Amino acid sequence: MALGRGSASRGQLTKGIILLLFLILSQHETIQAATHVVGGRHGWTFNVADWPTGKTFYAGDMLVFKYNPLFHNVVAVDSDGYNNCTISSDAKELKSGKDRVTLSNGTSYFICSRFDHCTLGMKIAVTAV
Repeated sequence: MALGRGSASRGQLTKGIILLLFLILSQHETIQAATHVVGGRHGWTFNVADWPTGKTFYAGDMLVFKYNPLFHNVVAVDSDGYNNCTISSDAKELKSGKDRVTLSNGTSYFICSRFDHCTLGMKIAVTAV
């Protein structure tokens, strides 16, 4: 009878080890998407073009644009629109004052199209890896 108990204990131990190995091997690193407030505590405002410098962004991260919608907006543009402060006729204007944009892989460009704000530095280029 003692032999039977030892076999059962050994069997349970083996099952436990297999379960533990399965749990360890099935674990993978989960990267949580980060939320970035554009411009930090100042928000989406003038001279924000350097804000992304030194920061690492990943596809899936969220940009939050906080601003006064009476004076500003956010428009996603291409590199030409960014460099020349121009928008295409099909560009989507965000104007809630608390807009959220999820980053895709690659470089995303955003400008303020109100008045002359873009030429005053109210634009960013963010590269997500």
